[in-house]
Amino acid sequence: MPLDKLNSFIGNIFTELQSVDSSNNYAIQKVHERQAFHGNVFFAHEQFAGKGQLGKKWDATIGENIMMSVVMQPGFLIPAQQFSLSACVALACIDFLSDYSPYEFFIKWPNDLYWRDRKAGGILIENILQGSIWKFAIVGIGINVNQTQFPEFLPNPVSLKQITGRTFSPVDLAKELCLALEKRYGQLQSSGFDKLLKEYNDRLFKKNERARLKKENIVFETRITEVMTNGQLHTKDTIDRYFNFGEIEWII
Repeated sequence: MPLDKLNSFIGNIFTELQSVDSSNNYAIQKVHERQAFHGNVFFAHEQFAGKGQLGKKWDATIGENIMMSVVMQPGFLIPAQQFSLSACVALACIDFLSDYSPYEFFIKWPNDLYWRDRKAGGILIENILQGSIWKFAIVGIGINVNQTQFPEFLPNPVSLKQITGRTFSPVDLAKELCLALEKRYGQLQSSGFDKLLKEYNDRLFKKNERARLKKENIVFETRITEVMTNGQLHTKDTIDRYFNFGEIEWII
């Protein structure tokens, strides 16, 4: 393996943080301080202000789950291709999770990880752009591992322990996940997005099924069909509908 590749694989530097507000915040700070580069991983045993999508809080019990941030430098992509990296990361998570429960994990658009109809994890990507150059992506991944008691405000959580009946080392699993991320990232870099998008849609939650969605306080039923190259969700009922990230809420 070339030396530059050997030094930049995902997980090349794996830093464990005992307690931090957010692993994404920590990683972003290190990037700005020029102390973190492509492939560096920051794993948090505790987050006291973990972040989810759209400003939501990511709530997890100390020491029982995967809470990690991966620094990526996707210079081969432009900012308009952000969804391709999101889909690549989601598929890597599905690859990893499927080792423990094959064929039962799905991606709920845009980036929640579902086992059957229950949420096992989520992804939050925060970007550092410089004009038209995509300098860094900070990929935050949270996966429920050993936790079995969840806050009541979480409607449908599930953990690997609940699925399999086994107790795991979250750190060891995080390192396994790094291997899956490296493989999918390499695929995106070498082969492009078309095959990845097809696989993403093959794993799309509720694909070809009816779902209830909410937009601007209006709840409606529609059939989930696919996700487009630009990341829009395509659904169909009496008309074709296209939704951008953050535009709708799932009622299911």
